[in-house]
Amino acid sequence: MSVLFEAVRDFVVRKEYHSSAKLCGKTVIITGGSAGLGKETALDLAARGAKIILACRDVEKGKVAAVDIQKQVQNANTIVRHLDLASLSSIRRFAEGILMTEPYIHVLINNAGVAACPRLKTIEGFDMQFGVNYLGHFFLTNLLLERIKESAPARIINIGSIAHILGKIHFSDIHLERGYNSALAYCHSKLAAVLFTRELAKNLKGTGVTTYCVDPGPTNTGIFRNVFSKVSCIAYPFSACKSVMSKSPKKGVQTIIYCAVEGSIAEESGLYYCGCRKIQPSSRARNDVLAKRLWDFSENLISTVG
Repeated sequence: MSVLFEAVRDFVVRKEYHSSAKLCGKTVIITGGSAGLGKETALDLAARGAKIILACRDVEKGKVAAVDIQKQVQNANTIVRHLDLASLSSIRRFAEGILMTEPYIHVLINNAGVAACPRLKTIEGFDMQFGVNYLGHFFLTNLLLERIKESAPARIINIGSIAHILGKIHFSDIHLERGYNSALAYCHSKLAAVLFTRELAKNLKGTGVTTYCVDPGPTNTGIFRNVFSKVSCIAYPFSACKSVMSKSPKKGVQTIIYCAVEGSIAEESGLYYCGCRKIQPSSRARNDVLAKRLWDFSENLISTVG
């Protein structure tokens, strides 16, 4: 399977992306920007001259991250805004604030996520992983979409995962009420993110806005803390050597940065990237009928509670 081979290759090679591209005068929004991949991405793009908006559930943690970035990048322009992707009302308030204060949005990086968490629900009752990893970003992107179009050329980056190959979209049981498995719930949410990227690209054709789905590979961040806490006697040896089994956040963001700034992919849209190159995701993730059905289904989900 191409996607699996490329994921292994990316983990072994751990390619670094080198580019002198600048983003002076550009505005970048990064969800989950207070730590891990989000913070490392913010650090790189701030060094390229971009105005960075860190959209964080924990504002105080976001402020600490912003100060740290400002210490490392001279004249870094970083702003922290509250965003809880587990609440549609919070997403709406965030978007309203951005639209009132930001005339341009050149890059939106939908990075925030949770993985293998216990069975939890969002404020509106959605499965937490589906709600945060996919549906919240779907809603946020659509609320900001007109401003992003007005800012073209612009880019939207969604974070995927090799886990999407095990994912399915259970339209009749989207919250997995008939049998919850935290690991599979994560896989389902990542498949949704890949399909979202694909359908979004079709909807944005001819607008100057392009979309990219990035698999950063296994990265040593806080997102998988629930995996290592599941069964301690089994997880301990993996947890103890996770720095060897996973990339550093700096290594993990290379393909995200590539998709944010690389000029040669400016005309590509709706594709899947790993190791700073486009690859084929699973056959299910390339199903256009499924992608359109998920989009319509998601709009209906939000409208019934929003």
